[in-house]
Parts: sequence; structure tokens; C-alpha cells
Amino acid sequence: QVQFVESGGGLVQPGGSLRLSCTTSGITFSRYIMWWYREAPGKQREMVAFINNDGSSKYRDSVKGRFTISRDNAKNTIYLQMNSLKPEDTARYYCNAEIRSQFFNWGQGTQVTVSS
Repeated sequence: QVQFVESGGGLVQPGGSLRLSCTTSGITFSRYIMWWYREAPGKQREMVAFINNDGSSKYRDSVKGRFTISRDNAKNTIYLQMNSLKPEDTARYYCNAEIRSQFFNWGQGTQVTVSS
């Protein structure tokens, strides 16, 4: 059974930083493209970033230059370093694994709230 356990969210002031983690079990982690998504109240879930198994990555435009995705295959874990946070980054953040366009069931996510 595939499981995603997201952590590291919290309440932070605008301009602050957080580092999210997602530990995965039940898959051969190194084979998968790993994604971060987020869902804000009243909005559809949206892609934040993904990282390929060769370490290359891509970001949505609104987070480029502020967020950094990374992976540690030895720990079956991905990270999302979020700097210069803005109120519009407020959302619940989720990770998932993808291979040949197939994703798994979502985990519980971790809440990020950016507010003064």
C-alpha cells in the first residue's frame, strides 16, 4: 500500500520560510517523478513543482525563484523549501508519485498558512 506522509506546515508571516517534507512508502521511490500540489479553500488543486528521478525539476510560475524541490532517494523523501512566502501561498500541500501519467491516492497533506 502506497502512503504519503507530509509534514512541516504551519503558520508563518509574509516573507517567512518553511520546509515541507513528504516521506513515501510502498513504492520503489527512485523510479518515480515526485510532485508537490496544493489546494486552497474554494480553489482546485494545482501543481506546485515536480522533480524527475534524474533530479531535474519544474515549477509553476508563481513560485519560481522562491520554492525549491529536492529529493533524497535513500530516505524515500522529497522536500519543498519555501522562501519569501506570500498570503496567496496559503493552502494545504500534498505530495504524490507519478509514473507513466499514473498517480496514487492522496495523503492527508500539510497546512501552510501565510498571515500577519
